[in-house]
Amino acid sequence: MSERPIPFVVRPGDAATIQGPAGGPLSFMVRGAESGGSLAALVNVIAPLDGPPAHVHANEDESWYIIEGELRFKLDGVISHAPAGAFVFVPRGVAHCFQNVADGPARILVVFTPSGMEHFFDRFAALGTGPVDPSAFATLGREVGMTVVGPPLAISDPLSW
Repeated sequence: MSERPIPFVVRPGDAATIQGPAGGPLSFMVRGAESGGSLAALVNVIAPLDGPPAHVHANEDESWYIIEGELRFKLDGVISHAPAGAFVFVPRGVAHCFQNVADGPARILVVFTPSGMEHFFDRFAALGTGPVDPSAFATLGREVGMTVVGPPLAISDPLSW
């Protein structure tokens, strides 16, 4: 992008919101077009026990701040718990996935650096509501340099409570 980004504030309720791939709404705080390509940030609501399949980003580092709820992450094969207030960083090229282990929805701030992954979320939301073919995550991910490398945590490492 050749134009220098301008500073801005996104006030509560002003973010563009779409249906996210993990059971809840996803609100864009900043897209690549607004940040000069440096980052994309979103707030995502994750339904209880939901989470994406294990995957790797070829082009972006990914970070999460847990606003509400509790997630467990599988990062390069190691499972860690992340309660509200935790911060998680995964560099590009590292396999990862997460699962909401709280009784209610979890809310997370997700940051991708550089931007680009927002296109995956737009395409996923365009599939509409209702049952989604499980291969859609992998197919749409490939288009933006994301590779699915395993099942979601609920399948690979079921909770034992």
